[in-house]
Amino acid sequence: MAKELGFVMITPHSIRKSRTGGIIGRFSRIEGLDLVAARMFGPGHDLVNRFAEQLRTMKDIAPDRRDTLADYVLRAFAPDTESGRPRRVMLLLYEGENTIEKIYRAAGGLADAQESADTVRGTYGDFVRGPDGNLVYFEPAVLIAPTTNAAKQMLALWQEHAETDGGIINNAHSLANVDAQRTLVIIKPDNFRFPSSRPGNIIDLFSHSGLRIIGAQVHRMSMAEAKEFYGPVQSVLREKLCGHTTDKACLALEKEFGFVMPADVRNALSGTLGPYCGDYQFYEIMRFMTGKWLPDVPEDEMNSAGTVRCFILIYAGDNAVNKIRTILGPTDPRKAQPGSVRKEYGSDIMVNAAHASDSPENARREMGILKPERNGLKKWIDAYYV
Repeated sequence: MAKELGFVMITPHSIRKSRTGGIIGRFSRIEGLDLVAARMFGPGHDLVNRFAEQLRTMKDIAPDRRDTLADYVLRAFAPDTESGRPRRVMLLLYEGENTIEKIYRAAGGLADAQESADTVRGTYGDFVRGPDGNLVYFEPAVLIAPTTNAAKQMLALWQEHAETDGGIINNAHSLANVDAQRTLVIIKPDNFRFPSSRPGNIIDLFSHSGLRIIGAQVHRMSMAEAKEFYGPVQSVLREKLCGHTTDKACLALEKEFGFVMPADVRNALSGTLGPYCGDYQFYEIMRFMTGKWLPDVPEDEMNSAGTVRCFILIYAGDNAVNKIRTILGPTDPRKAQPGSVRKEYGSDIMVNAAHASDSPENARREMGILKPERNGLKKWIDAYYV
């Protein structure tokens, strides 16, 4: 069976209620369904009106659902009437065999009862009718495409507005202060090695910060990006590992040869083996984040996308850096507090679930390197639907 490209659109209500992680977790655990792209939108009136009209006239949507969906989009997706600031919508692209059907089964139908927790809409959505049978409240939690033809039409429209209405939504309606502090989070590649709820669970933990997600991107880090991003770590590793490595090497040599290593030998090891071990650990970090071994990457391939993926999120709010770092926990998961991201999902100092900027200055530096505002949707939509 050929692969398909489908989407999940997380509604403003779900995002505002911090249900983003739970929803992503539901889809991330589906076998054969890979998250390949993500983008945050702050839909303007033109996109909202055109999307509502598209839903109202789309033949692939059941006739009795078209007006319900269209009216909902006009009400829930439009910018705030008082401030004019946009509401947040997160668009996720998934690739795999039978993707459209898998997404539909996980999302559930619009009328799923709230007690039906086996679907996303059963858990997070509502479809309430009054005694007379009329619909009195509707919240679908996510919007999806019922067919590949519908996906093609909907994604074409959202891609058309991806630059004007998408990226990092700095003026989102939910932000109490549009000048609030920003910080960058990377859900690391180890969370995507096999289908699981881990990416969503980690996002769910970060939601306890009370911060707002204003940017999202699935990214395959190039070696050039990784070198620049982690470059400051290399000298630290060389210095930190030098003494430890030299001591271990001398102990091993003394045990093997039966005599104490002379000072000149120790100094020689400190000047050669120590830095080499630091560089080796640096290369391991590069491989973990890119899937490639730095010494083997030709210069003309340094900017090529890596072979592993991560999920970049931008959070905003008061004291964002410290709030996220507190929930993340220290670099070494063994030293982290129970309930922190790294204690729950980290394995060691490198495979520690997630990265977060350690200062506002580093947040700006890291965002400048990874450019989470870039549109990662286009290449996938073009590959399947153009």
